[in-house]
Amino acid sequence: MRWGALAVVACVLVAGCAAPFTVPSNGGAGTGGDAGDSTTGSSDGDSATGESAATGTPEGGATPVIHEERPDPDADVIGWESGYWHDDPVAVDASDGLNGSERRAVVARAMARVEVIRNLEFEKTVTVTVLNRSEIGDEVGDSTPGETLERFDNAKFRALFLIGNDENAIGVQEENRNRTVAGFYSPAREAIVLASDSPSPQLDGERTLAHELVHALQDQHFELSVSETPRTRDAYNGRNGLIEGDARAVEAAYVDRCGTTWSCLAETLGGGESENSEGSSVHLGLYVISFFPYSDGPGFVESLRDGDDWSSVNDAYADPPRSSAEVIFPETYGTFERVDVELRDRTKGGWERVRPAGRPDYGVLGPSALTAMFAYTLYDEYNRSAVVSRGAFLNMDEGGVDTTDPFEYALDPVRGWQGDRLHVYERDGRTAYVWRLVWESPAAAEQFVDRYRALVDHWGGTPVGDGVYRIESDSPFTGAVAIDVEGDTVTVVGAPDRRTLGEVRRGVG
Repeated sequence: MRWGALAVVACVLVAGCAAPFTVPSNGGAGTGGDAGDSTTGSSDGDSATGESAATGTPEGGATPVIHEERPDPDADVIGWESGYWHDDPVAVDASDGLNGSERRAVVARAMARVEVIRNLEFEKTVTVTVLNRSEIGDEVGDSTPGETLERFDNAKFRALFLIGNDENAIGVQEENRNRTVAGFYSPAREAIVLASDSPSPQLDGERTLAHELVHALQDQHFELSVSETPRTRDAYNGRNGLIEGDARAVEAAYVDRCGTTWSCLAETLGGGESENSEGSSVHLGLYVISFFPYSDGPGFVESLRDGDDWSSVNDAYADPPRSSAEVIFPETYGTFERVDVELRDRTKGGWERVRPAGRPDYGVLGPSALTAMFAYTLYDEYNRSAVVSRGAFLNMDEGGVDTTDPFEYALDPVRGWQGDRLHVYERDGRTAYVWRLVWESPAAAEQFVDRYRALVDHWGGTPVGDGVYRIESDSPFTGAVAIDVEGDTVTVVGAPDRRTLGEVRRGVG
């Protein structure tokens, strides 16, 4: 096992954050499709059997929070929803789950609290439903990705040295998501779906509920469900840095008020599906990619926000970050121009481009994915070496890993990224790729290549020529890789063996 400090981060954070907000073709959101209309309680199935730990002051117990009764307003106002002010107590016994009236009260009050923090009014009531994790998988999964998309994604994640030759990348991603998702918002149903494997669902505190209510608020005000979905990995993580950063910032402020300004339901903290005695059942490299908006997004939002003035955050929805680089380095927001990398096909011997239907026939991976590529070497089981240090990747505070911002995505070898483009090729059921990256200077390109060569070595690569490596047969990434540096541009070619390198790209190998 090589979990180390990351295990602590994952166990804490999996239960406390939601699935990335996406808008798939069926009109759902979160990471998936439509949700039911029922209004029920929720529980994070990963921690439903854990020991109770209060978030501030649990409802139903003695509370130091002073509450002053006041009448309902004549009209809907910020801080009041469906008969509940943001600081109203609710008479609930959460130990055995919440009945219908208790659930409606908790959700209404949570909506009022989100309004107070975010300074935006809900335009309509949000319902909440609960699904077990198998049902969540059905809701959020891609039903029929198709062989072409599978081939494309398999090669893409092989280029990142994250998912090996014998694995299905889409299947691994879906399994990761199903194990780590705590909830998602579906604008198609105007409902929040929370994950629970408990036979008696109960709200696990108010953290996840607050987070997902922000997504509902975003959709009502900024029409996320009808906005164009980013079409590359890098653009997706850039846009979601704003969306999830906004939700995480509100979530943090909400929890901070529990026990001081507000009385809140208790949280349960306990073991989950993310770790077991045999090791992690979550793919940690993919986890680092998917967690990016939650880790660096709040800092990006903080760079726009001026205290209680969220107007610049609101304005950003009309012009969200187009790259994860703008989220990692907030000072570049609005000025960063990703290079549209030129990459022409130069194949022979029957190799053909893989062109998935309904999406770009190229990849743009971006610095958040590059960070995951390097950081995964800290935790994989193949090799005890690593190409970056724990101290460089994990943000620490006095208590250990900083759970509010655990990962450092501005690693030295990804600094200076200006753009990249990945093409995937196929012949007789075998795949290959060409990946070109452009940097702000030759020095930045060399800094990246130095660590990428170390990465190839980490995964069993042996030099067999000038910039050419054979990857050993016991490696998950058996094959051949060629690395070329020309000024500020790096070109990587990956193929099944050394001979086919020159067929995938003429003159290589």
